[in-house]
This record gives sequence, C-alpha cells and structure tokens, in this order.
Amino acid sequence: MPEGPASSDTPDMRTEDGVRLGPLSDSLGFLLRIAQLQAFRDFYEGFETFGLRPGEMTVLLLIAENPGIRQGLLARALMIKRAHMTKMVQGFEEAGLVRRTVPDSDRRSVELWLTEAGAGRVRAVRGPLLAHEARSGSGMTPEDAATLRSLLQRYLRLDAEP
Repeated sequence: MPEGPASSDTPDMRTEDGVRLGPLSDSLGFLLRIAQLQAFRDFYEGFETFGLRPGEMTVLLLIAENPGIRQGLLARALMIKRAHMTKMVQGFEEAGLVRRTVPDSDRRSVELWLTEAGAGRVRAVRGPLLAHEARSGSGMTPEDAATLRSLLQRYLRLDAEP
C-alpha cells in the first residue's frame, strides 16, 4: 500500500491511530458522523446514571421547550421515524415522564407535555448537559467552538428567534 495520500488533491489527514482518511478528510458527512460518535462517547459516560440515550434526552428537552408540541412535528424536526417516535413516547408515558393529549381541533394529532416527573428529569440533566457541552469542544479554542456551532446552525438552516 502506498505511503502517501490517495491523490495529490487529498491532504494526508490521519486519525490519532495513524489511519489515513484519504478523500474522507474532505467529506462533510463523514466528519459530522465521526464528530457525533466522539460526542456520544462522552455523553454515554456522563449520563449513564440518568438512563437516557442522546435521542431520548433530546426529545425530553424539546418537549420542555415546546409544551404541547405535536408528536409528528417533533419527529420531523428531529428526523426521527414516526414509528420510532411513537415507541419512544410510549416508553416515556409508561415511565411517567410524558403525557399525551389529543387536541379537539385535530383528532389525528397527539400533543406532548412533560409531567412533573418529566420536568424534574429535565431539570436534573441540565447541569450535566452543560458540563458535557463544555467538554465536547475541548480540542478547540472557545472561539473555534463558537464558529463551529455557528457554521452548523447555518448548515442546518436554523433560525434564531427575532
């Protein structure tokens, strides 16, 4: 196997273990996925005691931020398959964290609300979540981390409230 990069256009980027990435060095999808896995590794270590996976925590946090959000809208916003969202919400309901209601205006929809236990769980994870976020950019300066967040927000076409 040759020692140099795959082509003269591709930088010879390597992992900490020396694995050459070749054209994947410039792949936004690949880099985002590896970054996600790295962030999740720290997440699982820090949130083991809460019994929540990253997606579950995200759903609870967004219900807290958007009381009464329609389940389908939340699923679309998080790109979670409808069946998977339904199963997750059922688990939350069985655990006493979420309450579902059906609005009179649209009997096909389901609105999601945190219960007191769910709100307590969200309050309990906020501090550890902030600490996790502070650690997740540890290889960057605070300015670099802010730039990365800003670029990802733009990439995802997220809008700030006016």
